[in-house]
Amino acid sequence: METIHTSVNPPLQKIIPAAIFTGCGSLIIIVFSPYRPLLSDTPDLLGRLILLTALLSAALHFRKHPHLNGLGQIWIGLFILALATSLDWWSARFVLDVLGGYPDTPAGIALEKMKSVLLAAGTIFLLTRAFGGSLGSIYVQCGRLKQSLLIGLTAFGIAAVGAVPMSTLLFAGRQISLTQALGWAPWILLAVLANAAYEELLFRALFLRKLDPWFGKLVSNGLIALVFTGLHLGVAYPKEQLLFLFILIPLALGWGYLMQKTDSIWGSILFHAGTDIPVFLAIFSIRFTNG
Repeated sequence: METIHTSVNPPLQKIIPAAIFTGCGSLIIIVFSPYRPLLSDTPDLLGRLILLTALLSAALHFRKHPHLNGLGQIWIGLFILALATSLDWWSARFVLDVLGGYPDTPAGIALEKMKSVLLAAGTIFLLTRAFGGSLGSIYVQCGRLKQSLLIGLTAFGIAAVGAVPMSTLLFAGRQISLTQALGWAPWILLAVLANAAYEELLFRALFLRKLDPWFGKLVSNGLIALVFTGLHLGVAYPKEQLLFLFILIPLALGWGYLMQKTDSIWGSILFHAGTDIPVFLAIFSIRFTNG
């Protein structure tokens, strides 16, 4: 794993990397969201291209100065985040504009999620290596694998058991039978694993080690949870948006802590995927049941 060098960081100096990460990170995932961008087609395209150019320029500039390499790592992460989410959005626009709309079957939704994670993973892996990083620097390694899998699978199982009632209690899901839920199970499993891997790679895996030299593990995890929560502003599936965000923040902190504790991404993906099951049950119940 590469070493990130930073100069001595008195408290006031930490405001700069915190502002860079939270400001640019929020800009990327709220204004230029891969799901709900705020700008129309042409302004959105121009804005993304300008943002990508600025982020790449900053990343390359700071990499030339070893004493500022810590800031360079943050800019690199933001560039990768912006490129991965933009590629996801542009490919989604292709589906919407050319292929005739959002996937309208359980299999279509699951495959759309697979497309997203494959694009994101490919972008993150290739650019991490291109900028001199290792897969271990983004937690794609065994680490403490047994501990990671044990916690992840346990959390997944608990979430799966309560998924049907939680889909109607917390989300805008319709009443469904266990038979219906089991019929959708293969596609829901594929969708939640893909979605969890997508979000864990884009946020915690990509940034935890980059922020750690500046803030330590606890604050780094908190900053990432804050930006990650912004990705879910305005989603339609919760019954109560504020309650959903209130629940999401400690979950995000838990996924980050698990990744840091086990030095591995796998348990966090499983934990995250389990909590997504009620969400996808709700989405499927609305789109694919009558009433």
